[in-house]
Amino acid sequence: MTDKILIIDFGSQVTQLIARRVRENGAYSEIRPFNNIKSDEISAFRPNGIILSGGPASVTKISTPRAPDEIFSMGIPILGICYGQQTMVEQLGGNVNSSDEKEFGRAELNISDNCDLFNGIFTLGDKKQVWMSHGDRVTKLPEGFKVVGSSNNAPFAAIADDNRKFYGLQFHPEVVHTPDGTQIIKNFTHKISGCSGSWNMSSLRDSKIEKIKSQVGSSSVICGLSGGVDSSVLAILLNEAIGSQLTCVFVDTGMMRAGEAEEVISLFRDHYKIKLVHNDASRIFIDKLAGIIDPEEKRKIIGNTFIDIFEAEAKKIGGVRFLAQGTLYPDVIESVSFLGGPSVTIKSHHNVGGLPERMNMELVEPLRDLFKDEVRLLGKDLNLHESFVKRHPFPGPGLAIRIPGEITKEKINILQRADKIYLEEIVKADLYDKIWQAFAVLLPVQTVGVMGDSRTYDCVCALRAVTSVDGMTADFFHFEMGFLGHVTNRIINEVRGINRVVYDTTSKPPGTIEWE
Repeated sequence: MTDKILIIDFGSQVTQLIARRVRENGAYSEIRPFNNIKSDEISAFRPNGIILSGGPASVTKISTPRAPDEIFSMGIPILGICYGQQTMVEQLGGNVNSSDEKEFGRAELNISDNCDLFNGIFTLGDKKQVWMSHGDRVTKLPEGFKVVGSSNNAPFAAIADDNRKFYGLQFHPEVVHTPDGTQIIKNFTHKISGCSGSWNMSSLRDSKIEKIKSQVGSSSVICGLSGGVDSSVLAILLNEAIGSQLTCVFVDTGMMRAGEAEEVISLFRDHYKIKLVHNDASRIFIDKLAGIIDPEEKRKIIGNTFIDIFEAEAKKIGGVRFLAQGTLYPDVIESVSFLGGPSVTIKSHHNVGGLPERMNMELVEPLRDLFKDEVRLLGKDLNLHESFVKRHPFPGPGLAIRIPGEITKEKINILQRADKIYLEEIVKADLYDKIWQAFAVLLPVQTVGVMGDSRTYDCVCALRAVTSVDGMTADFFHFEMGFLGHVTNRIINEVRGINRVVYDTTSKPPGTIEWE
């Protein structure tokens, strides 16, 4: 495979966005941790270029991450971003110091010189918006470098050594808040590193299939199928890779959306003819969650119970060595650091941080380095039914994390009815494809109401709808008030147990998309 970019990860929360931008520009990319990549592996990978990611550490401290020294003598173009810039400067003989003048968020980049990285994007004297997130800053350049851009608090915000094809940026070109960032990365991958842009989603599909075959061999695999986009794409991908070695296990937790179990069974068993085991475990899950309020405990109970059931089904099938899951990168980055870096845990996802150590199967997670929109593109390439490709994300723990507080069968039934009405109205208004994710939440709050001259004391339902590209950041969807009023009336009139409806206008960050 040609057109390859190696990304060395120092633990940034947005490292995967670099890989995503590279792939969008038609070049293949792989992320490897700074402490688990050797020179012979780099040579064997034969990258066109290397990108050093950002990270939370400080190069001014002893024993903080460094790039492999040998990459600077391999004749390979290198782009250092934020921490990546700083460690490159330190390792090549420059200096980095901590500063009281920090920069977080939008900043203005002043272009002071020309370089190949900015060719066709910036010209001398330009002032451009970029996105910063740093406390340390470069104070002295290594030999051969020149400053090509500065900001108020970063005098060496952009540096270049065109002869060696080494470049450093204090700002983050991979985030959408740097408007010209994608083009900057494309200049590095194409004009500087020589990528042709011929890599595409079909290439990704083929490489995923080969990796699955290599990992699995002739062993049997069970796939945890939930009916969401991720697990559905995973099931079709696995079916293409290993065929009859695959058995999908659909565990009905009793916390699905209304009518969803029947849709999943019909599509995969009847349409795709994939071996499918349907295990109705709704009573088991609801019993185990009885009295549990803490969301982290809920997720771990659900994760453990899933594995218990998968292992029991595996024993029935016999000879199963692997469990396949539709884990995505946003799940990983919120649960644990990608590839072991020092990023911060936000919440445990049932299929990441919630896995028990005693699990007797090995994991197959071919979607682990992809974002949701990339999974949708992969699903289209695999000819997955359009209704599943376009389906809004649905969490593995199901409605359990949309019912803050204790889970009961009654609450699940109430929420299913409210959620169905909400989605029905979104579809009728032709808004479904304009929204990343929409759902109802049943709050552990009761309020006084009046219905038919009688006093009620029922639950509050919160409605949530967000727009997003990759699930890492999101903004609330701006409904017209008339639409929200209509949905509110339907829910209150048709769902017994709810007497008040509110709309969530929180973005991500500071909130997450799901409530728990």
